[in-house]
Amino acid sequence: MTEASGPVPILQPGVGAIPGDHYVAATPATVLWGRLPCATDAAVLEISSGESVTFDTVSHEGILDDQGKDPRAYFATHGVPAEEVLDDAVEIAASVARDPFADGPHVVVGPVHVRGAHPGDLLKITVETLAPRVPYGVISNRHGKGALVGELPRGEHNVSVFAAVSERDGVLHGTLPIVDGGEPVVAFPLAPFLGTMGVAVAAEERPHSVPPGPNGGNIDINLLVEGTTLFLPVQVEGALAYVGDPHFAQGDGEVALTALEASLRATLRFEVIPADAARAAFGEVTGPLVRTPEYLVPTGMDPDLDAAMRACVRASLALIEGRWGMAEHLAYAYLSAATDFDISQVVDIVSGVHARIREADFAGVAAVEPEAMASESASASGSASVPEGDTP
Repeated sequence: MTEASGPVPILQPGVGAIPGDHYVAATPATVLWGRLPCATDAAVLEISSGESVTFDTVSHEGILDDQGKDPRAYFATHGVPAEEVLDDAVEIAASVARDPFADGPHVVVGPVHVRGAHPGDLLKITVETLAPRVPYGVISNRHGKGALVGELPRGEHNVSVFAAVSERDGVLHGTLPIVDGGEPVVAFPLAPFLGTMGVAVAAEERPHSVPPGPNGGNIDINLLVEGTTLFLPVQVEGALAYVGDPHFAQGDGEVALTALEASLRATLRFEVIPADAARAAFGEVTGPLVRTPEYLVPTGMDPDLDAAMRACVRASLALIEGRWGMAEHLAYAYLSAATDFDISQVVDIVSGVHARIREADFAGVAAVEPEAMASESASASGSASVPEGDTP
C-alpha cells in the first residue's frame, strides 16, 4: 500500500502561513462545484486594486461521485491517514450541491469583487505563491474522455492513479510505479499552477466549469507558475474573479484527461488595468493573455484544435501589432521563424493553444507597460470582508 507521508506539511484550513492581504477558505459559502460565477453572483470578498488574496483551493480528485464522495475513505485505500485528508475537501464532498450529469468536476473558490474593475478593462492576476496542501495527488482517465477516446481506458469506466510526492535532491517530485502495486520509481518534478483562473461572464446563468473561454476559466496553461501573470478581459463590474482546479504538474496536452491534480494554497495579487492603458500596452485583448519573465503568451480556443491554432495565430498577430507596431506580414514571418505554439490541453471540450513570444526579441522596439489604476487603501474605502469563519 502506498504511503502518503512526505515532505509537504498538511495545510488544513487556516493552518500555516497565509501571506495574502486577505484569506478565503474553501467552504460551502465560498465555493461553487462544477459551475463558474456569473454576473448575478454575490462576491465572497471585496478588495482594492493592488491587494492580494490567499485562497485555499481543493482538488476535485478524491471527492467525485465515482470515487465515493468520501475523500477519507478514498485516500485510505492508498495509505493516507485520516489526518492527512483535508477537512474542507470532506465538508465540500458532503454538503455542496453538484449534478454529476450536468455540472463539471471542478471546485471553484470565489468570486472576488475588485473595486474599480469595469467591462473593457483588464484584470491583472499575479501568481505570488503556490503551496502544496498535501503530499499526494491523483491523475485520472475517466468517462471515455482524453486524447484516445474509445481506446483508453481499456475495459474500465474510470482509471484514477494515485501519486505520492517525494523530495529528491531538494526538489519535490510526483512519483509513479512501473506496474500496479510496484515501488514508485518513476519521478517527475512538480510545477504547481492553477488550471482555473477567471472572471465572471456577463450572463445570468453560471457556465459549466470545464470549457475555457474569453473569460478564462479552465485554461490549463502550465506556464502559470509562481512569478507569472494572467491578464483577463473584464466582463462585469468588479470582475468577480475566481480560482480553482489546482495542479501539482501537467504536460502540455493533458492527454489522459487530468494532470496531477492536488490541492494548493494560492496567493494572488489583483490589479485593474484601465481599458486605455490596456490597449496602449497590448492592443485589443479579447481572451486570456499570460506573461512570464521571458514570454508574452496569447491564447486561442475552439472545440476544433485546428481552429484553436488559427485563433492563437490571429491573437499573436494582434498582440505584436498592438504592442510593437509590427506590420502584419512581418509579424506573421516572425511567428513562423521564432515562436513556439503549444497545445495547452485537448480534453476540456474547448481545446487550447498558446504561443510563446519572447519579449527579448523586441528589446529594440519601444513599448508601453500596462499601468494599473492607482490603488486605494482598504481603510479609505471600507475594510474588505471575509465570510465568517474564514479568518484563521
